[in-house]
Amino acid sequence: MLSGYLTEETVSVRLGAGDKEGAIHEMARLLARSGKVADVDELVATALRREEQGTTGLGEEIAIPHAKTDAVTAPVVGFARSAEGIEWGSLDGTRAKLVFMIAVPEAAAGDEHLRILALLSRKLMDTGFRERLTAAADESAVLGVLREVG
Repeated sequence: MLSGYLTEETVSVRLGAGDKEGAIHEMARLLARSGKVADVDELVATALRREEQGTTGLGEEIAIPHAKTDAVTAPVVGFARSAEGIEWGSLDGTRAKLVFMIAVPEAAAGDEHLRILALLSRKLMDTGFRERLTAAADESAVLGVLREVG
């Protein structure tokens, strides 16, 4: 399921941002490496507007910011890992160390982003899966772990 949306170009094991807004900016630039982002600034603005509606910090050190916007030309998913964690407003108070970003065009078939979100959320509840994501040495190893999704 994720294989068509997430590639080694959209994965980083070193998220440098120290706050949520900076992380969303960094993730949007990461997604842009896919060639599927027409307007990075609009993607960031849409994702930040979504955060204002309610945090995408799921707890368990996970955040999944997402945006439905024509700033992207096709569905794309990115993943980045933060060693220190980023304050994301998660209900359990944990800092986000595993950050996924999902972006789909307005015209995406049905609720594609919700299907991706549900799939990721289910897998991320698995402690072993989160541990493997955290332990993966590099982007290639992260992709290997993410192949377990869907």
